[in-house]
Amino acid sequence: MKRIILPLAAALLLCGCAEDRSQVLKVYNWSDYIDEEVIPEFEAWYEEQTGEKVKVIYQTFDINETMLSKIEKGHEDYDVVCPSDYIIERMLRSDLLLPLDRNFGSTPNYIDENLSPYIRSCFDKMDGNGKNANDYSVGYMWGTTGILYNAKYVTDEEASTWDIIRNPKFADKIFIKDSARDVYSQIILKLKEKDIAEGKVDIDQLMNYTSDEDIAAVEQYMKQAKELVAGWEADFGKDQMVQELGWVNLTWSGDGVWAIDEAAEQGVDLRYSLPKEGFTVWFDGWVIPKFAQNVKAASYWINFMSRPDIVIRNVEATGYVSVSGAPEVREAFTDEEFEPVDLSYFFSPADTAVCANPVLYPDKADINRSTQEHDWGENTEKLITMWSRVKGDNANVFTYVFIFAALAAVSIAAIVVNARKNRRRRSRRRR
Repeated sequence: MKRIILPLAAALLLCGCAEDRSQVLKVYNWSDYIDEEVIPEFEAWYEEQTGEKVKVIYQTFDINETMLSKIEKGHEDYDVVCPSDYIIERMLRSDLLLPLDRNFGSTPNYIDENLSPYIRSCFDKMDGNGKNANDYSVGYMWGTTGILYNAKYVTDEEASTWDIIRNPKFADKIFIKDSARDVYSQIILKLKEKDIAEGKVDIDQLMNYTSDEDIAAVEQYMKQAKELVAGWEADFGKDQMVQELGWVNLTWSGDGVWAIDEAAEQGVDLRYSLPKEGFTVWFDGWVIPKFAQNVKAASYWINFMSRPDIVIRNVEATGYVSVSGAPEVREAFTDEEFEPVDLSYFFSPADTAVCANPVLYPDKADINRSTQEHDWGENTEKLITMWSRVKGDNANVFTYVFIFAALAAVSIAAIVVNARKNRRRRSRRRR
C-alpha cells in the first residue's frame, strides 16, 4: 500500500511550519524499490531503539539526475537518498554528502556486521576525490549489465560476446538499453579486448577512457549496430523478449531475472550472459545529503535497511540483489534448482559452492572479468552528445512498430502483472 501524506500536513511541512524536523525523516528513493510495509515498522523500531518518535515522508524518483538537481540547488532537505554509483562519486566530489555516524549505542551495527566484503571493496574504488565512499554511503542493491537472449534463436556462443549486437543474423530483433553510460562501458571493453588480453591496459582503467578518439571509436561501433537495432528502450525491452518479439537485449540483471521468470511461464527459454570481453557491475546506495535535517534518523534508517530480515523482504519485493553478505541472506536465496556457484568473494571464504541463481549472484570466475563504472565528470556532456548522434532523430520504422506493440502488450498484461505482487518492474534510468 502506498504511503499517503495528508495534503494539509504536507503543505505545512514544506513551508517549514509543521512538525519538529527532528521527528520527521524525509526519504527519497527509486520507484518500486522497497517493501513499503517496512516503513511503518521502521518508525516503531526507531522509537524502541531511541525513545524518540519519527514520521517517515517517503518520496520517489525515476532518474538519478532529477534527484541530484534538487539536492545540488538546495531546494530539498532530504535526509536520506539512494543514488547510483556514479552519482555517489559526483556527490562526494561536490561535497554534497555527510559522513555516516555508525555509533548506534546499544543498537546493533547491522551495516558493518553484514556488508559483503566484495561490495566494500567496490566502494573503496569509487573516486571520491580523496574521500572513501564507504565512509559516506552504504550499498543497497547491486547487479550486472549483460545480454538477455532467446535460446531458441541464439546460441550460447553467439551470446558470449558484445559483438552479438552487430550480428546481422539478429537484425530487427535487438533491443538496447537507452543508457549512454551502460552501453559505452561495455563497448569500450569490447574495443580494447586485445589490449586487455595482452596486459597493455587494466580493465578498471578503461572506465576512465573518454578521450575524443575512444568516444569516436565507440560511436562508430554503435552506428554499425544501430542498423540492426529494433529499439532503444528504458523499460519495454524485457516485455518484447518475453513475447519473442525480440531475441537479444543488452540489459540489466534485474530486468533479466524478471523476463526469464515471466518467459518460463509461457514456455519461452530466455537466458542471461556475461560476455567474455568483460562487463560492468552497478550499485545503488544510501547517502545522507549535506542539507539533511534529521541526520540521526537517517543513520538509523540505513542501519535498519541493513538488518537481514529487512534485506530479505526488500529483495523479495523488488527482485534485485542486496549488498548484504549476511548468512541469513545467503540461506534465504539458496535454491537447489540451480547448480553450485562460487560465491566466496561475496559471502565468506567457505561459500565456494552455493546453489544460487547465477544471474543474481554471478560465479567468482565471472566477477573476475568485471569492472565498475565511474562518473564522467567534465566529459559527461560530450558522451551524452555522442549517444544522441548514435540514436539520431530518424528512428527506423521497426522502433515505432515495437514501441506501439510494447505499449499495447503492457496494457493488456497490466491486470495480470499487477496481481503478481512479487514481480516488480523497476528500471534503472541512467544517463
